[in-house]
Amino acid sequence: MMRRIVTLVAVLCLSLALAAPAYAEGSVVHVVQRGENLFRIALRYGTTVNALAAANGLSNTRHIYAGQRLVIPGRSSAASVAPSSSGVHVVQRGQNLFRIALRYGLTTQALAAANGIANTNRVYAGQRLTIPGRSASGSAPAAPAPSGQTYTVRRGDVLSAIALRYGVSTWTLAQANGIRNPSAIYAGQVLRIPGRASSAPSTPAAPAAPAGGNSGRWIDIDLSAQRLTAYAGNTPVRSTLVSTGLARTPTPTGRYRVYVKYGSTLMSGPGYYLPNVPFTMYFFRGYGIHGTYWHSNFGRPMSHGCVNLPTP
Repeated sequence: MMRRIVTLVAVLCLSLALAAPAYAEGSVVHVVQRGENLFRIALRYGTTVNALAAANGLSNTRHIYAGQRLVIPGRSSAASVAPSSSGVHVVQRGQNLFRIALRYGLTTQALAAANGIANTNRVYAGQRLTIPGRSASGSAPAAPAPSGQTYTVRRGDVLSAIALRYGVSTWTLAQANGIRNPSAIYAGQVLRIPGRASSAPSTPAAPAAPAGGNSGRWIDIDLSAQRLTAYAGNTPVRSTLVSTGLARTPTPTGRYRVYVKYGSTLMSGPGYYLPNVPFTMYFFRGYGIHGTYWHSNFGRPMSHGCVNLPTP
């Protein structure tokens, strides 16, 4: 009997070992954050849901959990892309000018102008882009003061890109500086960076554009950044802050199709009654993407689960 139990335990341990993904030395591992799903993680690293699931032995692509460690197929730590400090960025497969500009705190137009690019939709893997405002030694003229608490706005800066560079939300940065309109900042303006003690800005990896196979129009909603980006094929055409669901009424995650659209509609439920909600697109049961007239606190969760957008 004891021998059978030992054998059973050995078989079970072997099965678990075979089921767990292998972390090769130098492989890139993504730790799942609250609110993420496999589709968004795959987009971020320029891979597909099926490839990501296969690399991690996932049989159900809808079931991942916060804290889970996922191996990113086809990437090694030596090949992982970090923002260049040399003043030159080498385009990687799946990247586009919009995301590269966002990573370096620039506008697409400024980056295109610095590289003589007439068509901002066309960059290619291996292309070397000059990053304006960065020297070959890697120093950035607009680096924060030694205290790490301020940033001086440069021509072409946008608040969302500055916030991304320092690892804070746009709403937090706006609140810390008494900015009511995130679009109204100016060159020379000194911004206080909240909650940062280091003089070196963080440089989180920006999500990569979808790796081929996408056509038509689609929408990506990043719950952690409270940002919506609309795409035409692989090209981002518009990006805006949104307000998604509160912790007690979360926005559902996953991949959906809009199943009905209304110019305006009535929305009501426990504690709210909202007539004529504009430009409503339902994507899952009673959850929709729509314009908002009852608040303007975009960049932070506010809703009962829907995705609130500025009506314009």
